[in-house]
Amino acid sequence: MTHIETRYMHPEDPGAFREASRILQAGGLVAFPTETVYGLGGDALSPEAAAKIYAAKGRPSDNPLIVHIAEPGDINRIAREIPSAAQTLLHAFWPGPLTMILPKKDVVPDTTTGGLDTVAIRMPAHPTALRLIRESGILIAAPSANLSGRPSPTDASHVQEDLSGRIDMILDDGPVGIGIESTIIDLTGSKPAILRPGFITREMLEAMIGPVELDPTLIHPDPNIRPRAPGMKYTHYAPKGELTIIEDTAQPGIVTPMVSARIRKLASEALSRGRRVVVLTTAEHAELYPGLDILTLGDRGEGRTVAAHLYSALRKCDDLGAEIILSESFRRDEFGGAIMNRLLKAAGHRLISV
Repeated sequence: MTHIETRYMHPEDPGAFREASRILQAGGLVAFPTETVYGLGGDALSPEAAAKIYAAKGRPSDNPLIVHIAEPGDINRIAREIPSAAQTLLHAFWPGPLTMILPKKDVVPDTTTGGLDTVAIRMPAHPTALRLIRESGILIAAPSANLSGRPSPTDASHVQEDLSGRIDMILDDGPVGIGIESTIIDLTGSKPAILRPGFITREMLEAMIGPVELDPTLIHPDPNIRPRAPGMKYTHYAPKGELTIIEDTAQPGIVTPMVSARIRKLASEALSRGRRVVVLTTAEHAELYPGLDILTLGDRGEGRTVAAHLYSALRKCDDLGAEIILSESFRRDEFGGAIMNRLLKAAGHRLISV
């Protein structure tokens, strides 16, 4: 694609929001922080801007984009129907890391929705994101600001690494807080269903609206499905090296002696073949891998720290030239389910059971 001169500005720079707004209004692309990851934003109601997003990311055109709004009332501009469950959830969790799938109005182009008759909507909690939407007057379609398939960006430097020369502007407001993408809930079926787990857990949703299903593809991925939301079909978040997760089937998410022993064995075998190996672990278990290169994802007892470090650790694996990456698993309950969802996607569902 044609090289574009990418501007870098901090939200406190004079004229930063004015320039970012001008770019968006002219159909250009601006990367900006949200509380989850950095997003790559364009005019959600412009087919041409949406097409630019897909091109800049190298993203398959049937993978829907999320429309970011700045006021709860903006949902009425783009959603054809707003069920009572949606009203309840937006009052409970917006602004915040929850995306809702609703029937779309015709004003939303098929380019934005991947050809679907539904639209994904969320109201981010990051002040820079909200100010950008408000000052530009644009409803912003924004997937994660990375090349398709790469680990999502949790810092502006990650955006620069992937998209410099491909987009018009990066609003650099430092590292984000949560570190994994929003929870996506589909409210168009007979029962609410989670299409992508995230910071807002199933338990939190059910406390507000009653029973919520998990989409079957979260348990049994199907490469032949047409994705109804971002992250459902394609390999995502992947480092360049081969990532494998090791798990004790009797105690999923627990680092038993069998898990750590298998990781050491696999690492030893790969090293004997001259491969560059990195182990992903947590602070509690770092001492289980003496002599091996490790990256700690945070404190296993506090899932938020693991989520905040996950994507940066996967990118660090690339910086280290890791050819083989071996990771412990995490419990699939509550927030741990979102972490495992991202790890399994990054590994192409390559999991060894012991």
